[in-house]
Amino acid sequence: MRPRVARSKDMSFLAPPAGLLRERRGHAHAPVTFVELFFDLVFVFAITQLSHALLEDLSLRGVLQVGLLAMAVWWVWIYTSWLTNWLDPERSPVRLGLFVLMLAGLVLSTSLPRAFGDRGLAFAAAYVFMQVGRSAFMLWALGSSKPTLTRSFQRIGAWFVASGVAWLAGAFAEGEARLALWAVAVLIEYLGPSAGYWSPGLGRSSTGDWNIEGGHLAERCGLFVIIALGESVLATGATFAGLVWTPETTAAFVVAFVGSVAMWWLYFDGVYEAASARIAGSDDPGRIGRSAYTYVHLPIVAGVIIAAVADELTLHEPLGRLEPAASAAVLGGPALYLLGLLLFKRAVFGYWSPSPLGGLAMLAALVPLTAMLTPVLLAAGAATVLVIMAAWERRLQRRQART
Repeated sequence: MRPRVARSKDMSFLAPPAGLLRERRGHAHAPVTFVELFFDLVFVFAITQLSHALLEDLSLRGVLQVGLLAMAVWWVWIYTSWLTNWLDPERSPVRLGLFVLMLAGLVLSTSLPRAFGDRGLAFAAAYVFMQVGRSAFMLWALGSSKPTLTRSFQRIGAWFVASGVAWLAGAFAEGEARLALWAVAVLIEYLGPSAGYWSPGLGRSSTGDWNIEGGHLAERCGLFVIIALGESVLATGATFAGLVWTPETTAAFVVAFVGSVAMWWLYFDGVYEAASARIAGSDDPGRIGRSAYTYVHLPIVAGVIIAAVADELTLHEPLGRLEPAASAAVLGGPALYLLGLLLFKRAVFGYWSPSPLGGLAMLAALVPLTAMLTPVLLAAGAATVLVIMAAWERRLQRRQART
């Protein structure tokens, strides 16, 4: 009898405390907590690392490498946001779990510039630990309280274990082999939600199984866009502070700021609130969360990062000769941002918005002029397109409000 009691105590020690799930109140908006914002600070650093890595190598190889790392950074952040959508960050076990993920995230972030060099194993190990460890923590926290959600996270964990093999194998490879293996790992992870994480013996999940609190996820993604834009503004200010303040560098500084403001305006002036209301009131928030916020926000964030790199290049050489890579960054950042907004509106509202399409057409019209314009003039042209799009959106909103 005594050994049996001991086993019972061990099991109770390993069992999760009651009440780790967020309390749901219909369609009420669950607030983003301070510990979630604290966790996000790691990703401010990660975005800085990514932009610096891209700035140092604008070759095709460098773009592919940074693009792959950016996809990984976004994936680990968005999945943690899904976790805190279900679990209550005000509970101590959840907070401690986030702090452990923060530590691993710092290791991941510090490894980013040399992830394809001598810190590949550190990056891959930190990443796999975060993805697999977070899934295991979620299964522990759920216990037997939500069988459907538990089964979903068993499937998710299985997919992260499969991708983790490719991540770790790539860390022990070099050169093109590492890039290929890590591309396979990213492909596995990005196919997962679309495939419902189908797993042998476990079946597949439906979006109805992912009963998220839509307003909370929308706010989390909006805050990540703010993080990306904030890093861009800080980088621009820091670069300008270290330069000689000539009329040319001052003009480049103003153009960079105007472009950042226009990006903020396009996302947060009306679109953010309307999309948040749509997902919060949806009968299938998991479907919108998967498409509009999990997938489609990546090009929006990537566009901000590339635009920040373009601002740095323009500040250093406002009247210099435009290299093809620099021209691609100056126009590609805003283009990727507008493409993300176009897809975002399509995923949330179900129609193709004319303003991002018009902006993409105007940016395309600037391509033949790249050989004739200085960096600051091309950047001014791209910023002007974003301002026009912001004004267009504002006018459309006023017209809709009157009707």
